[in-house]
Amino acid sequence: MQHAPIPPNESERLAALRRYDILDTPAEADFDDFTRLASQICGTPIATITLIDTARQWFKSNIGMGVSETPRDTSFCGRTILGSEILEVPNALEDERFRDSPLVTGDPNVRFYAGAPLVTPDGQNIGALCVLDRTPHHLTPEQREMLILLSRQVVHLLELRLAGRRIKWLNENLEHLVAKRTEELVDSEERFRQFAEQSSEVFWFVGLNPERILYVSPAVEKIWDLPAKRFYQDPRAWVTSIHADDQERVLHAYATVLSGQSARYETEYRVIRSDDSMRWVLASGTPIRDADGKIIRIGGMAKDITERKRAEESNVRSLALLRATLDSTADGILTIAADRQILSFNETFVKMWRIGPDLLAANNDTLAIRCVLDQLKTPEQFLAKVHHLYNHPLEESFDVLDFKDGRVFERFSRPMLVEGKPVGRVWSFRDVTERKKIEAQFMRAQRMESIGTLAGGIAHDLNNILAPIMMSIDILKSTSDDPQATKILETIEVSAKRGADIVGQVLSFARGMAGERIEVQPRHLLKDLEKIIKDTFPKDVRLEFSIPNDTWIIWGDPTQMHQILLNLCVNARDAMPNGGNLTVCVENCVLDQQYAAMNIQAKPGHYVQISVTDSGTGMPPEVLEKIFEPFFTTKELNKGTGLGLSTVMAIVKGHNGIINVYSEPGKGTTFKVYLPAMETSSGGLEEQLEATGLPRGNGETLLVVDDEVSILTITSQTLLAFGYQVLTATDGAHALAIYAKHEKEIAAVLTDMMMPVMDGPATIHALVRMNPAVKIIAASGLNANGNVAKASGAGVKYFLTKPYTAGTLLKTLRTMLDDA
Repeated sequence: MQHAPIPPNESERLAALRRYDILDTPAEADFDDFTRLASQICGTPIATITLIDTARQWFKSNIGMGVSETPRDTSFCGRTILGSEILEVPNALEDERFRDSPLVTGDPNVRFYAGAPLVTPDGQNIGALCVLDRTPHHLTPEQREMLILLSRQVVHLLELRLAGRRIKWLNENLEHLVAKRTEELVDSEERFRQFAEQSSEVFWFVGLNPERILYVSPAVEKIWDLPAKRFYQDPRAWVTSIHADDQERVLHAYATVLSGQSARYETEYRVIRSDDSMRWVLASGTPIRDADGKIIRIGGMAKDITERKRAEESNVRSLALLRATLDSTADGILTIAADRQILSFNETFVKMWRIGPDLLAANNDTLAIRCVLDQLKTPEQFLAKVHHLYNHPLEESFDVLDFKDGRVFERFSRPMLVEGKPVGRVWSFRDVTERKKIEAQFMRAQRMESIGTLAGGIAHDLNNILAPIMMSIDILKSTSDDPQATKILETIEVSAKRGADIVGQVLSFARGMAGERIEVQPRHLLKDLEKIIKDTFPKDVRLEFSIPNDTWIIWGDPTQMHQILLNLCVNARDAMPNGGNLTVCVENCVLDQQYAAMNIQAKPGHYVQISVTDSGTGMPPEVLEKIFEPFFTTKELNKGTGLGLSTVMAIVKGHNGIINVYSEPGKGTTFKVYLPAMETSSGGLEEQLEATGLPRGNGETLLVVDDEVSILTITSQTLLAFGYQVLTATDGAHALAIYAKHEKEIAAVLTDMMMPVMDGPATIHALVRMNPAVKIIAASGLNANGNVAKASGAGVKYFLTKPYTAGTLLKTLRTMLDDA
C-alpha cells in the first residue's frame, strides 16, 4: 500500500484539530445521528466520523466499524484530507493505493470508500465523514451532495461544541448564535427535502408504529400510484398496499430493526397499485435514536425494481424452457467441465445409460464411467478415447458404441468454448439401434441383388461351357464301342447334368422362378410330402402335420411349391441330428394393414401360411442374416450346396409371397411362408376385419407404445375400429408419464420391446412397479427374443411376434382382458 503524503500545512491542521479538544472523548448522540443518516442515505453498512491525528485516525462516531482507531498510514481518510472534494474509491481491490491495506485484506474487508473532508471555517482539513461497504459501490450525484452537506453539519456541530466551552464570555451573544444555528439547521433540512423530492427513490420516515408515516417523498406517487398525502391521511395505506403474501415478512423485518435485533433491514416485496397492477420494491431501513440511544423512528429508502425482477423471471423461464427442451430431445446430453466435474445432463441421458441421477449429481466421475463401461462390448476402446479427448480439449470426435444388450449408440463429443478457450466438453449420445437394423436389412438386400447379378452372369457362362460338353458326350457315346470308355462317358454325363442342374438353380435365384402356374391345393402337396418324409427321414424325427380341410387354393407352380416344402423339411431334418419334432402347419390368414406396416415386403390380402418348425439347434443372429444368400451353408463340406434356401426365396418372391424365419440357438427354428390365395378381399380395414368375426372391445382404454409411427397409427386405427379407446406413446418414458396420469382408466398396455430412450423391458418393469396388476402384451421383432425372455421375468404372459395381424392382436387382447 502507498502511504498518503503529509499535507504541507500539517502543523496548522493539527493545531485546528487540537482547538476542538475532541480526541478520545466519549460518544455523543449528535455525532452518531450524522453517521446513521450518512449510512442510510448512501446505503452502506459502515459510516464513520474520522479525525486524523499525528499517527492515527480516530473515530468520533462509527457504525459497523468494530474499533475506535486505526493507524494513519493504512487509512483511506489520510488521503481525503489532501483535498477539498469527496474521495471515492469504487473498488479498493482495483486501486493500487489501497489494495494491500489491512482494512481491505482483513477485517472489515473494505471494498468501497467515500469520504467528504471535514473542513474547518479557517480551511483546515481535520478529518472526514466517510461511508464504507464490503462490496464495490458507486455514489449517485445526489448522495455525493448529501455527504458533503452532512460533513459541513459535522463541522458545524464541532463548532457548536467549541462554542459551548466559550459560553460564558459569549453568553450575551447566545440568542444570536442559537438563531444562526437554527437557521443553518432549517437550511440543512430544506436541502435534504429538496434532494429527497427530486430523487426517483422514495425517502421515508416511520414512527414506532409501522402504520404511522412521518415523512414520505413525492417519488412514492410513481411507484404506489397514490398521492403522497394519502399515506398521511390513511395510517394503513402503506401496509395494505403490500401484497398479502409479503406483508408478514416485511413487518417482521421492520420489527427486528425496531427491537434492536438488527442494525438494518433490506427486503423485496410487491406493491399492489390502485389499478391492481403490481410493482416490485426494494426497501431498506435503519433505526434512528435519540441522545439516550433509544430508537425513536426508522428511516430508509425504497426503489422500483420491477424491470429487474421481470428480467430475472424471464431468465428463469428461459432456463426452464431450455431444460424442458433438452429433456425432450431424443439425444442424451452430458456436459463436463475441464476438471472433469459433471456440469449438467438431461433426462434422456439418464434413461439411455441407466445411470442414477443421484450418482451424476454427486459428481462421481469415476463411478459414472464405471457404470458406462460395464454396459459396452469394448469398454477399453471407449475409455482410451475419453482419456485422449481430455488430453486434447479442442478435438471433436465421433464414434459408434456397441452395447452388450445389442443396443447401438452414436457418440458425438465437442469442446465447450468461452472466448475461444476450452472450458469443458459436451457429449451427446443417439440411440441408432433401429436405424442400424434397417441399414443392415438394406445392405443385405443390396448384397443379395449383387450376388444374384454375379451368379446370373457366372451361370450364363457356365451354361455356355456345359452345353458343348453335353452335346459332345452324346456324339462320343454313339461312336464308341469300348465299354470302359462308355462307362467313363456316362460318369461325365452325370456330372455335367448335375452341374447343369446347379446352374439352373443359380439362374432361378438370379432371374426368379417362372414355371407354369395353375390352381394348387396345398393339402394335396402336403400329403405327397408326408409320404416322402415318412419313407426317407430317420425314425427319430417325429412328424406332425396340421392341414385344415378348408385350405384356400394357391395360384402357382406345383413343382416349385413342392420344392419349397421339401427344401425346408430337409433343412429341418439336418438341424436335428439326434432327432426331434418336425411340425408342418397350414392355415388361411388375412394379412392386413397392421401386418403390412411391420413388414415392407407384405401386401394386404388373403394368404395361405405354411410353417415348418423344428426343435433343432437353432441359429444365432449372424447366421440368420446370411441364410438366403446363395452358396452360404453351415453344413459340412460336400453335404450342401448352399442353394436350397436361396432357391426357396426365389420361388416365394416369384409367387409374390413372403418368407419369415424365427430362430434362437438351442430353441429351434420356424420358417413361415405366405403365398397369395386365389380368393381376394376388397373393402377397407374395418370391413375386412368384421368379415372374420373377430372379438370386439367394450370401450376399454388401451395404451399402445411403439416408436414406429406407421405401426402406432395402424394399430390405433384397428383398435378404435373394434370398440377400444386408445392412448399412444412413442417411447417408454412417454408411456410411463401417460400411465401415471391415466392409470385408473387404462385396462391394458401393448408395448414394443425395442425402442429408443427407454426400451420395452425397462418400461415393463417400471409399469409393474407402478401397478403390480397391470396387464401387458409385449411385442417383439425378429431379433427380440432375448428381450421378450427378460420381460417374462416381470410377469408378462402375453407376447406377439412381429409382424402380426390385426386378428392375432384382437384375439390375444380379448383373451388377456377376459382372463380373471
